[in-house]
Amino acid sequence: MTYELDSAFKFAAHDDKVKVIILSADGPDFNSGHDLSFEERSRESEFEALGMWSQSRAPGWEWGYGREREIYLDITERWRNLPKPTIAQVQGRCIAGGNMLAFACDLIVASEDARFMDHTVSMGVCGAEFFNHPFELGIRKAKEWLFTSDWLTASEAEKRGMVNHVVSEDALEDFTLDLAKRIAKQPLFGLKMTKEALNAAQDAMGRQNAMKTSFALHELCHAHNMIVHGFSISPENLHPKIRDSVESAISKRKVESGAE
Repeated sequence: MTYELDSAFKFAAHDDKVKVIILSADGPDFNSGHDLSFEERSRESEFEALGMWSQSRAPGWEWGYGREREIYLDITERWRNLPKPTIAQVQGRCIAGGNMLAFACDLIVASEDARFMDHTVSMGVCGAEFFNHPFELGIRKAKEWLFTSDWLTASEAEKRGMVNHVVSEDALEDFTLDLAKRIAKQPLFGLKMTKEALNAAQDAMGRQNAMKTSFALHELCHAHNMIVHGFSISPENLHPKIRDSVESAISKRKVESGAE
């Protein structure tokens, strides 16, 4: 999905008739995050790598590091720096990796029923790969949100500055489109340079170095879980259905490696 989304963002970025991009979702929820089905999938991607780190045949966790850097960290950073204003239109649940999609956008408009969760800590991992949490919420609220793995309501997210507007579910699409139209009245080059200036200001606060550190720690968590549990995430606090999938995958790997 990230490659397909990247292609759509690139198309819109290069279309001179497009001034503002809205990222929206179909259905009751915005995004449920990473694929936790743990179905067997080929290491070979059907999509051409965008960067230099996607070594599909690398041994050990070198493959995992390269894959996650390519499709979760670097690709999301590309969207964050896309040279046009972007708006995330969020309804329902936005979970873990789903937050990264919203974080990559310049503005977030949420419906009253929207709620956000990053429960990766409960999986033994220190937050999702694109770790913009402290810059979205402030340090103390980001700590509480991640430490507890609790839901963050749209109204609370707005109060903390993570969300720009909270509107009724019925008004979400029209409100977001009206906001985009008001932005689109501005000169495109002026919008591009303003976004560049604001992103540079945030980066001067240390965002890029913090992101690199948090991603390295995220990968360390995966490697630690592989040693302790035989899987990249800890199965201890997972939903029973997901835990069953993880434990089944662990058993299968043990059999294939000759450990059982």
